[in-house]
Amino acid sequence: MLQQLEPIAKRAAGLDPTSLASKYTGLRQALTTILKEEGIKGLWRGTLPGQLLTVPYTAVQFVTLQQVRYFAHQSGISDAMGGKSLSFVSGAMAGAAATIAAYPFDILRTTLAAQGEPKVYHSMMQAARGVVQQHGARGLYRGLNITLLEIIPYAALQFGLYDTFTAAWSKAHRRRLSAKGRDLQDKDGHSSFERFMCGLCAGTLAKLTTHPLDVAKKRFQVAGLPRDARYGARISQDAVKSLRLCLQQIWQREGIHGFYKGSLPSIIKAAPSAAVTFATYEFVIGYAAMTMANKD
Repeated sequence: MLQQLEPIAKRAAGLDPTSLASKYTGLRQALTTILKEEGIKGLWRGTLPGQLLTVPYTAVQFVTLQQVRYFAHQSGISDAMGGKSLSFVSGAMAGAAATIAAYPFDILRTTLAAQGEPKVYHSMMQAARGVVQQHGARGLYRGLNITLLEIIPYAALQFGLYDTFTAAWSKAHRRRLSAKGRDLQDKDGHSSFERFMCGLCAGTLAKLTTHPLDVAKKRFQVAGLPRDARYGARISQDAVKSLRLCLQQIWQREGIHGFYKGSLPSIIKAAPSAAVTFATYEFVIGYAAMTMANKD
């Protein structure tokens, strides 16, 4: 349901750092412009690779998370690090593993969402062939190093803050129950609503903190894309020779605002997505544990 925000975020964040003119100046203006010029279908650009990205990304992320935490507990590392530190470290490792596994779909999603009209590529396969022809097979992993620099702190903050918020919520809840003289037994669990809210807050703060790197990542991904000039000057390969150069040009030509282009639709999409993911994950884990206990 949040996929329709993807083209808005991609195009706003992927503007050429050498161009001060922006076709999209705000969420509402971008939404109405896309609907007017491209129709309702324009809001679902990149949906197929986006969904193909989500499945392996989420699977690898949570499997890696569980494996890292299991290894940490088995080896005694968790006792030395502490629970909070382990949440941040395991989250970072899970995010990195998931990104590497699903990255080509991220490239294709960004390419299809950012191209505008007239279309450069009409399908995911055509976009894949175009990227490979223009940049070689390595083109499907173009900007991976920048993405890892973004996703490691993002995933670390997302998982670390989620565990921090749920622990704080539980502590506050138990304190209220204690003050009322009520039994504290079995009050360590959280409702779906509580987990949803903790995930929402964690996703919002994580995305807001790392969005400048997300802007740079998207510009690396669409560099050289021959889209129509009315969407802003094309991003040249020279503009993304290095992360330092890219960030430097954004700062010099666009100021602090340039680092947060597309932040609103990006946060509106990422925050509830994180909330639903955490709530669903906890539900599935809880259900699986209960099923196993009943079998025993």
